[in-house]
Amino acid sequence: MSQERHAQQDPTLKHPQPTSFPEQDQRDKHPGLEGQMEPRPDYGEETYRGCSRLEDRAAVITGGDSGIGRAVALAFAREGADVLISYLEAEEPDAEETARVVEESGKRCVRVPGDISEEAQCNRVIERAVEEFGRVDVLVNNAAHQRTVSGVVDVSTELLDKTFKTNIYAMFWLVKAAIPHMPQGGAIINVGSAQAFKPSPTLLPYSATKGSIVTFTEGLAQDVVQYGLRANCVAPGPVWTPIIPASMEGETVSQFGAQSPMGRPGQPVELAPAFVFLASDDASYVNGSVIDVTGGQPVA
Repeated sequence: MSQERHAQQDPTLKHPQPTSFPEQDQRDKHPGLEGQMEPRPDYGEETYRGCSRLEDRAAVITGGDSGIGRAVALAFAREGADVLISYLEAEEPDAEETARVVEESGKRCVRVPGDISEEAQCNRVIERAVEEFGRVDVLVNNAAHQRTVSGVVDVSTELLDKTFKTNIYAMFWLVKAAIPHMPQGGAIINVGSAQAFKPSPTLLPYSATKGSIVTFTEGLAQDVVQYGLRANCVAPGPVWTPIIPASMEGETVSQFGAQSPMGRPGQPVELAPAFVFLASDDASYVNGSVIDVTGGQPVA
């Protein structure tokens, strides 16, 4: 095997390391836009190859405009699924890019802007999916709100409400609305975080919701199996998405992921296969599980 071939397979070198990241700060533009990040996140446009694992299915993906959500939307489309993406109105430029690559993959992309921290919007998301597709085969609860704080004394009631309503309340509302429209064999995939297990004081509200999501998923899995459904969780480590420059200082952003055993953050494309697996029939006996995608960062 040549040295060049070996380097291409080395996961630490597969994507950019923080030494090449300039300082950048989108905190005044929260929730942030992927199109303004440098380097641009890799969501799989050039590399993801599908093999019909989700043929003729319909998926709902919250936060589907950018980051992990965009990578999942593209992967699902290339695996044969139509998708509905939910996102905030301020993220419309990113949503247009997601719709473009999904449609170029030959599948439908329905866009539903709005704030899922409101129960009525969660209901609208599912109602629109049923109008467009007739059902919901896969529900991906990916959208999240994150802000850094100096510690618990810096956590306002407003921030706490916004974080919990977006990150955990919305999951309850979306699942409740979706279940009557999910056929047997359907899958619910919630997005947790390594923060659920190794929380940072500067991300306390966010970390608390991610711990709740893990518990919610484990209990939900035991409940929805009566309907012929499965529920699982993906727990990412540091991933290069717009939520990073939108919630952290520029200097912190420039070093984001450097402490990972990989020496770099993950790219959204590296998360997508876990979602495809959990959504597919290959995972028919996987229920109530948490799949860690952390680049080697221990979570237990």
